[in-house]
Amino acid sequence: MTSVPHTTATAIDPTRTALLLMDFQPAVLAAVPGSADVLARASEALGWARTHDVQVVFVRVALTPADAAAVPDRNKTFAQAARAGWLEDGTPATALHDSLKVHERDLTIRKVRISAFASDTDLRAQLLQRGIDTLILGGLTTSGVVLTTLRQAADEDYRLFVLTDATGDTDPEVHRVLTEKVFPHQAEMITTTDLANLSSA
Repeated sequence: MTSVPHTTATAIDPTRTALLLMDFQPAVLAAVPGSADVLARASEALGWARTHDVQVVFVRVALTPADAAAVPDRNKTFAQAARAGWLEDGTPATALHDSLKVHERDLTIRKVRISAFASDTDLRAQLLQRGIDTLILGGLTTSGVVLTTLRQAADEDYRLFVLTDATGDTDPEVHRVLTEKVFPHQAEMITTTDLANLSSA
């Protein structure tokens, strides 16, 4: 994977920080080359968050029958998946990967569109309730949930970090362009090894 510039930021406040691990589900993992390595880095980030009492948020995409029926044919991304049942809630394909164990304090958000903030998820309210103003993002895909969530979060004034080695895309070149040329305008680019350097403010 192409290297990216690392952040010069040195401090976060763990009590105001959340780690978002997004769309680490069999249905998505199967479509991304090198997803096993990305998943391994996400697991490392999860371990770091647990050690430092950082809020963990798992985000997954899944459609109930009602959600699927409500997807209009004009939705290029979701219409076919909804009709074919590829993202049906309650199936192994839309569950979190087995290696990502949910603890009682964690938040699990089910969404019905690409962004973690999309549709009727209560992510925004949950973060506000906990005083979270800093987000560390990892997920699949870089051009999907990571891009859309980052853009929304930036517009809402969150401090943002992207774990470049805990994100991946179906197209490695797209991943490179986003992490090297697009995302740095709104977020700090880091890897999981950089997490140890983010000390308490």
